[in-house]
Amino acid sequence: MRVILASGSPRRKELLKSITKDFDVIVSNSDESFQEGLTIEEQSKRIAHLKAKTVFDQIQGDRIVIGADTMVLKDGEIYGKPKDEQEAYQMLSNLQNAMNEVITGISVMVEKDGKQKEYNDYDIGKVYIGSMDEKEIQDWIDSGKAMDKAGAYAVQEEFRKFIEKIEGSHETIIGLPVHKIYQVMKPYLEK
Repeated sequence: MRVILASGSPRRKELLKSITKDFDVIVSNSDESFQEGLTIEEQSKRIAHLKAKTVFDQIQGDRIVIGADTMVLKDGEIYGKPKDEQEAYQMLSNLQNAMNEVITGISVMVEKDGKQKEYNDYDIGKVYIGSMDEKEIQDWIDSGKAMDKAGAYAVQEEFRKFIEKIEGSHETIIGLPVHKIYQVMKPYLEK
């Protein structure tokens, strides 16, 4: 069975390798804009589904397509990927000294012997970020690693020195709840 990750994220690729080494990557380039009236959980599932469906519809035959979308939430405000360094700086300034939630929506679409199944879900983790001074924030941004991440931070990079505590799945916070994906894929993986 062909497995396709509908994401160009190097972090998601690494995480998916813990389930299977044999997969392809096809970036979906789907619309990631928000839809009015949806909760953050619904938004993350919707965008993950759009990513998976875009790629799923491009390919024929037995396949598993995985889409994911990660967002950070603090005090009702959603933090996606920063548009520029100034926005990254503002995000990190707002997220420090506080707990924020990281929501990763997932969509797994399967076709096996002409039958299609779809699984859409999300997982939430909590990240407690300590204080950072202006230079520490700027040094992180200057590293170039802040720009392609929701909330402008990464718990698996050197930014971890600012993380006081994590609750929930580390993988969910990085961008792919492996435990949930594995349960969906398990029946289709060759033993």
